[in-house]
This record gives sequence, C-alpha cells and structure tokens, in this order.
Amino acid sequence: MSQDSISKMIKTIQTFCEERDWDQFHPPKDLAIGMSTESNELLDLFRFKSEAQIQEKMSSPEFKEKVSDELADVFFFVLRFAQMNQIDLGMALERKLAKNAAKYPVETAKGSNKKYNE
Repeated sequence: MSQDSISKMIKTIQTFCEERDWDQFHPPKDLAIGMSTESNELLDLFRFKSEAQIQEKMSSPEFKEKVSDELADVFFFVLRFAQMNQIDLGMALERKLAKNAAKYPVETAKGSNKKYNE
C-alpha cells in the first residue's frame, strides 16, 4: 500500500467525520478506546473456538464478512487517530519495522516466537 493510498483513505475518513461533525467526539483517548473496543469485537468472533473451528468459519463468506467489518472498524479508528493527531502512518511503520529488525535479527528470530529479551 502506498503512502498515497493511505493519505486517500485518511482524507475519506476525515471528510466522512467532518460531514457528521464528529471531530468533537474524537480526542486521542476516545479514538484509542475505539481501537480497543473494535479489536475486542474482532477477537470475540474467535473466542472459545479451536483452530479447526476457526479455519472452518473463515471459509464461510458470511463469517468472513463479519471479520472484514470488524477489521475495517479497527482500521477506521487507526486512520482517524493518525489523521486527528498528525501521525504519518507510513513513516511510523517504517520506523517501527527498523526497531523490530534490530530487536529480531533474521538469524536469531527466524522460525521463533520468543520475545527479543528471552
């Protein structure tokens, strides 16, 4: 995804929210709560399901649409948070990946799920 497409999505969300006069409801705290709430709604779709059950459900178009909707809700709040707080997500991701590359060099992290300090 290019920075242009991220910028376009952010502008679309900004316009959507401004048309509804929602800026007043989107301080950092409330947007962070929104990210968490929507992430938990996504998580709830998988709660108490085995890996086999999840794989079966993911083959259902109806279930996949529910997952997509919740994922889109999370993405909405991430983009809106970035827009409202002037955070360049492309640069933030590049910077974070560089930090993670230093913590998790390929030669020690490949195929391992251990945290960098373990």
